[in-house]
Amino acid sequence: MRKFLSIIAIALFGFMLAGCSEDEGTSEAEGKEADKVKVAYMPNYASLNTVVAGMKIGAFEEQGIEVELVEFADGPTIIAALESGSIDVGYIGPGAHVLPIQGEAEIFAFSQLGNADEVIGSSEKGVKTIEDLKGKTIAVATGTSSETILDLTLAEVGLTKDDVTLMNMDASAIVTAMISGSVDAVATWSPNTNAIKNEMGDDAVMLSNNARYADQFPSIASWLVKPGYAEKNEDVLVRFTKGLYKGMDYRVDNLEEVAKWVAEEIAVDPDAVVQQIGDGEWITQDQLMTMIEDGTLEAYYKKQQENFKDAGRLKEEEMRPVEEYVLFNIMTDAAK
Repeated sequence: MRKFLSIIAIALFGFMLAGCSEDEGTSEAEGKEADKVKVAYMPNYASLNTVVAGMKIGAFEEQGIEVELVEFADGPTIIAALESGSIDVGYIGPGAHVLPIQGEAEIFAFSQLGNADEVIGSSEKGVKTIEDLKGKTIAVATGTSSETILDLTLAEVGLTKDDVTLMNMDASAIVTAMISGSVDAVATWSPNTNAIKNEMGDDAVMLSNNARYADQFPSIASWLVKPGYAEKNEDVLVRFTKGLYKGMDYRVDNLEEVAKWVAEEIAVDPDAVVQQIGDGEWITQDQLMTMIEDGTLEAYYKKQQENFKDAGRLKEEEMRPVEEYVLFNIMTDAAK
């Protein structure tokens, strides 16, 4: 009997030790510090909807990621910040993609095909049609997707940049210049386009947008990192992309709710952000995987290179295989 009780005591002691060990392990996992990722964005729905949705539904937290948002005015500035190390990942619109092709960044996730860029003329300044742009002064942020749409718009009627006067401005200055009458037309993106049209009313004439040239120029928006970052931080990047995917899927069925979350983040009127819901073609994770598997996504990026070359923004020798700067492995690994 005494021997039996000793065996029971030893067994209970063993269970107690196992329990303590398990508790300590759980505590250690729960107490693990999240990996902070500094995320560059532009203050609009297209740039923010996926990441903000992921933050709000806890998708990044589930992956052990703490997101810190940092605002920028445009894609080229974001890529410069990546290079300096002040941010970790960033979002860019179509126009800035020439820089990853040239080796200044690597794309790790596709965001959407956009429809946020427009060329807007002032009817009071005599710009009611694309042809009317000849000899006019146009404000544009060079190196952005809006410059690309402007190039396509001019080419449609046989014009080039030599036929107009371009004024290079940042986003906020473009809006002010157009509303004040300092320029005859602008090439810019949402929400600047909405602000201009709301203020100018019928005087603002939309001459062209991304959708007009969708077959010729897929307006790709992407997430990117500086060269070498993905190799050193693959695990973090995959987990961050998993968070993006959950945000993508949630966003598709909750466009207006996410618009209000974005408005809260950038401290603007929710109605102004709701107006931007049509600025892109919003897809799910499954749709993205299909685009990768059937070659559609690679074809988009190839066409983008050809367009940059034709527009004189990319030299023939700078063109290279898409897989050298688009990290399809990160996208597919994050979907597992």
